[in-house]
Amino acid sequence: MVVSPLWSESSRLADRAPFSGRAADDFWSPLALPAGKLFGTDGIRGHAGDLLTAPLAFQVGYWAGQVLKTTDSRPMILGQDSRNSSDRLSAALSAGLASAGLEVWNLGLCPTPAVAYLASKIGATGGVMISASHNPPEDNGIKFFSSKGAKLAPVLQARIEELLRSGISETAGSVSHVGLCSDRPELLQDYVASLHQPFQPQVSLAGMKIVLDLAWGAAARLGEMVFRDLGAEVICLHDMPNGDRINVNCGSTHLASLKAAVVEHQADMGFAFDGDADRMMAVDGKGRVIDGDYILFLWGNALRQAGRLPDDTLISTVMANLGFERAWEAQGGTLVRTAVGDQYVHAEMVKRGAMLGGEQSGHVLCPHYSVSGDGMLTALHLAALVKQSGLSLAELRDQSFQTYPQLLRNVRVEDRDRRLNWQTCEPLQRAIALAEADMGDRGRILVRASGTEPVIRVMVEAANADLVEHWTTHLVSIAQQHLAG
Repeated sequence: MVVSPLWSESSRLADRAPFSGRAADDFWSPLALPAGKLFGTDGIRGHAGDLLTAPLAFQVGYWAGQVLKTTDSRPMILGQDSRNSSDRLSAALSAGLASAGLEVWNLGLCPTPAVAYLASKIGATGGVMISASHNPPEDNGIKFFSSKGAKLAPVLQARIEELLRSGISETAGSVSHVGLCSDRPELLQDYVASLHQPFQPQVSLAGMKIVLDLAWGAAARLGEMVFRDLGAEVICLHDMPNGDRINVNCGSTHLASLKAAVVEHQADMGFAFDGDADRMMAVDGKGRVIDGDYILFLWGNALRQAGRLPDDTLISTVMANLGFERAWEAQGGTLVRTAVGDQYVHAEMVKRGAMLGGEQSGHVLCPHYSVSGDGMLTALHLAALVKQSGLSLAELRDQSFQTYPQLLRNVRVEDRDRRLNWQTCEPLQRAIALAEADMGDRGRILVRASGTEPVIRVMVEAANADLVEHWTTHLVSIAQQHLAG
């Protein structure tokens, strides 16, 4: 274990990369923060070097430390993905947390769920992950977790932001104790053991050929080991950490290379993770996508048949496919929809005592096994389900449901006010009303502002593919004309 002191208020940051000669006082300079909420649906996220700067990370760390620290001395768990900006932001955030008197245990490169799990296991003050998840390499983010491994409560995020925007207080940087930063990558062994625990010794993946797309990201150093240790034959794609290429034409949002590799190698299935590995998309042996809707249906059925799914209820979001919903209801189940975002799914699961929920994008929550969404754990459960069924993933998919044709297109809207207030755009509202009247109960429309990117998402689904294409194209055209300019 490497232990090194971090900076007090008077320390010169010039001695510590990557601060390039700045004095610590420079990190207390007023920040140019955007209007509106800084914390979105998944923490703070934006362009590295623009919104996401080292001074911002330093001050966020300091004020988060002030809000979260307790009277007993408990560490803060810190992890990061492979982006080029992650080292810089991690160092600055560590400095801020330590300046608030907290000890920081740095895991280094790791999946987001590793931070959540370890924060919960050791009873840490909390956890924080430096990552922009599925976003492109030039973005980054800061995501906090509670001592129980759940996303930090909105009221605490709001308090951190309030202090951050209030400027420097008289006590900023003045603490009786400055924390230490410890490099603790060995703790990841406990996280890997937790992934295997639900399956050993009952389940072996021996005889299964699995392709993994690790997206040049946070799971690059763990993914192959996790599956091979359970006996699978593993073929890896994009399996080195690469800050220039994370998520670029690979991973859970770009499945072409995974589909091709599964077919080429005649694999049983393939799994693609996003940049921080908290979500997963699968591909069956025929190269067909198994998204979060299929995962919830298949896993939910297995739990229901075992009598372990309370009230036969699944929790998903407004993005869940109508084909999934109607098939689940046809066999007596209930699908409850929430707003997009795993925090909303989690809140509804807690409210209803549900065991399984998630998003179409592959973020799946099962509190009996994990305190947060975990892409690798979800993949292991799906592989184990296939192995125990005696059928192929392709056969299970064919027996589940038929999706309704669905199109999701993004309209880039840089103007934050226009993006967040798209509901006041009369031409777009008239177009939505016209489309809904035309489709009736044969389909549905969802338009929303992204909580993680400067885009408005337009989704249309219906039983008829031509209808979907027509109305998606029309709505996108209206949004581009009246909002993107």
